[in-house]
Amino acid sequence: MSSPTAVPPFAAQRARWRDLLLGPAFDATAPHVAPRLAALGSVASGYLATTDPAEGHLWPGLPYHEGHGIHLGISFVRLRTMALAHAHPGTGRTGDEKLAAGIVRGLDHLHDHLYNSAFEKPASWWWWSQVGAPQAMLDTCVLLYDHLGDERIARLCAAVDRALPATRLDRYEDRSTGANRVDFCRTLAQRGALGDGAAALTLARDGLDPVFPHVTRGDGFYADGSFVQHRTVAYTGAYGAVLLEGLATLFTLFDGTPWEVTGPGRQLALDTVEHAFVPFVHDGVLDASVCGRGVSRDLTGPDVHLMPVRDHGPAQSLMAAVLALGECASPAERARWRSLVKGWLRRDTFLRPADTPRTAVADFTRFDALLGDPSVDPLPEPAGHRLFPMMARAVHRGPGWAAFLSMSSSTIAFYECGNQENTRGWHTGSGMLTWYAGDSGQYADAYWPTVDPYRLPGTTVSTRTLADNEGGEWGVRRPDAVWVGGATDGRFAAVGQDTRGLSSSLRAKKSWFFTDDAVICLGAGIEAGDGVPVETVVDNRRIGAEQAARLTVDGAPRPLTGTPWHETFPAARWAALDGHGGYVFPHGATLRALHEERTGRWNDINRLVGSDEEIRRRYVTLWLDHGADPRAAAYAYVLLPGADARATEERARDSEWLRILANEPGAQGVRVPSLGITAVNLWAAGAAGPVTCDAPASVLVREDGAGSATVLVSDPTRTAGRLVVGWHRPVARVRSHGTRVRVLATGECLTFAVDTGAEDGATHRIDVTLG
Repeated sequence: MSSPTAVPPFAAQRARWRDLLLGPAFDATAPHVAPRLAALGSVASGYLATTDPAEGHLWPGLPYHEGHGIHLGISFVRLRTMALAHAHPGTGRTGDEKLAAGIVRGLDHLHDHLYNSAFEKPASWWWWSQVGAPQAMLDTCVLLYDHLGDERIARLCAAVDRALPATRLDRYEDRSTGANRVDFCRTLAQRGALGDGAAALTLARDGLDPVFPHVTRGDGFYADGSFVQHRTVAYTGAYGAVLLEGLATLFTLFDGTPWEVTGPGRQLALDTVEHAFVPFVHDGVLDASVCGRGVSRDLTGPDVHLMPVRDHGPAQSLMAAVLALGECASPAERARWRSLVKGWLRRDTFLRPADTPRTAVADFTRFDALLGDPSVDPLPEPAGHRLFPMMARAVHRGPGWAAFLSMSSSTIAFYECGNQENTRGWHTGSGMLTWYAGDSGQYADAYWPTVDPYRLPGTTVSTRTLADNEGGEWGVRRPDAVWVGGATDGRFAAVGQDTRGLSSSLRAKKSWFFTDDAVICLGAGIEAGDGVPVETVVDNRRIGAEQAARLTVDGAPRPLTGTPWHETFPAARWAALDGHGGYVFPHGATLRALHEERTGRWNDINRLVGSDEEIRRRYVTLWLDHGADPRAAAYAYVLLPGADARATEERARDSEWLRILANEPGAQGVRVPSLGITAVNLWAAGAAGPVTCDAPASVLVREDGAGSATVLVSDPTRTAGRLVVGWHRPVARVRSHGTRVRVLATGECLTFAVDTGAEDGATHRIDVTLG
């Protein structure tokens, strides 16, 4: 790309940038808006009144050289908050010269004492130098542009140049990849727009080039919609969302200027909205399975706007980014995305933007305008399955419910901790199954600091005691297992994980078979030698403080009020939790149940920003105890999200609904005759029911009841190269098949070969007419 030669439209870019920060025009006197503006003005006044510039701080309690750099970041963010109150109407400080003078003094103080063109670069590069502090500073500057003067702006831009030199973008590696690269480009572009710097804008635009193409390893977007950051962590909901927000800002600044991003990379970026992000948002929630260490961040403190990464907060930030990016997309994309966002906002039963003061005024007014626009029809939640084998995640939606599966593999970490965050996320990649059935706040209301970290829903774990940050930081620990993934037709799915324990000898084969109203869960080959019990956690549900729920087991209700209790049901066939869902145990099971009130603190799991205030939440935990040092233990249960006791009992009594074809260390498989589904996970060459394969494979067969069938297969190990699959069912002819499929035989048995080649875990399809 060549440098632009047209007159640089810096002023126009600054105006667009201000519009992003301030949002659309609105009535500042409207009853639902005025209190929010007044609150912003009150916060800004408080910040102004408590500034106390000194050698080591701008505000007492925020020394620059402590807090891993976050104190410097908070200082700049507070100045930005003050600048927003100065710029927004109706705050009581709009255009206030005293407030403006205080902001300018703060900028000068931080520059003179620390953030300048000569400061020594500290270890905390993100907060101090290249992203957190400079972006907040630059936002402040554009909001207060007319009060700064050319000389001051030049000094502040020189500080950014020192912190983020052009050489930082020379190579696409290490910290300069994925979301971090976009953040660098955003900082550079904003510095260029603020300081009339064409070279910085050109560098920022060109620096985006390696972000767009799909990757096959390491950081970035994959063809299957996966997004990975820090080389081994599924991070769509945190770093990925930051990347999308950054692109929305950059496209807005660049479009219609000599720096406009063109070419195929632009559309690849736009495509990620629906291909990568939309699947992980459900009824206003951005699921924790792709938020990494962000789930450990408390969003209730006074400076929560610093780290909006958990459930509803990041979902709303993502929605705002989608709306902003939609203004840079095609008319069809813009209309569809607005309908998606409107549907999410309407269905959020836990934390609507109007109910939380932490929603920025700009985002709030965008959402308010969208919700009040009669020309936009909200889109419903889609049904079906999305598989993300390259980041070991799966998403399934049925009518009125959604489930999110978190796994780990030789390329995807058990979990990520770092910067003293997410210190007990040990088992989030051990088959954690989070699910929603009308309760979008299930995992949002202080779930993570109060839940038992050894009993996360869906996991099979050794109860061996683990240290905080066990395994090391930044996703360094991965299991030595390659079989993770599955096969799907977009509606149903077979998914499996060759499970390993973190710092444990645990081994297990875990499978999940997803249907319209159920998740069939099988486990086999469960073994360990840690000298402690191994457990499979059927579920761990938070129940509301005032919720008079019951747990019903085989028709006998147990109240969930008053005194906590622990009970063992030695031959349970089914259980149902009021207002949540049901569980069926096809062969019966010794079910352990615990009703308890748990206490915790955010700083138990996040020493960086977590509050030490004690929190209490009530839980119902269901689990299967495999005993200490089990050998070849197994389990089978069916999760029915949203089902009440009656529906759960009916499913338990229907012995024809489910047939378990195999549940062994070498193979697991089921058949659901009423749906025409046969689903099999082969952990080695072998067979389960009518399905055979000469190598490990995941196979899903779907018969339509009218003489046709579809067979879908994948290599979850991504190592075989070629599979030969057999389906022992008379087949008259093959109607169609994928480009990597070669038919070997029909007749009494369908036999075909699949060249899995690309090592991406993709599903391959063949459609047949039955004999």
